[in-house]
Amino acid sequence: MSEYTGDHAQAGIDAELPALETWPNQFKGYRIKIEMPEFTSVCPKTGLPDFGKLTLEYEPDELCIELKSLKLYILAYRNLGIFYENVVNRVLRDVVDAIHPVRARVQGDFTPRGGLNATVEAEYRAETQT
Repeated sequence: MSEYTGDHAQAGIDAELPALETWPNQFKGYRIKIEMPEFTSVCPKTGLPDFGKLTLEYEPDELCIELKSLKLYILAYRNLGIFYENVVNRVLRDVVDAIHPVRARVQGDFTPRGGLNATVEAEYRAETQT
């Protein structure tokens, strides 16, 4: 079996994806939870499909994510070679870059492969100014 390479590890991290559109938030101090139960991507080493459920939870500050653009963004992963861990961290990074939330969390629950389930979580909290 061939070794995993740096190219495998970097796959998909900087791929061009559709922009996440936003709209102005009107309230403070609440959370939004979005579940994406039909997430798919591709293993960058084997080319086999990966399936899972992504959950995005965030507390908006000035902006919220427009849901149709999020759907198109998530669909773009369908043919993208990227590891589970990179999916979760890439989605979090892109959400934070788009809306600068108070906090955000992305969880990926990926379906079994070889008898193993994988759950990956990444979280962001805005730095508070003193």
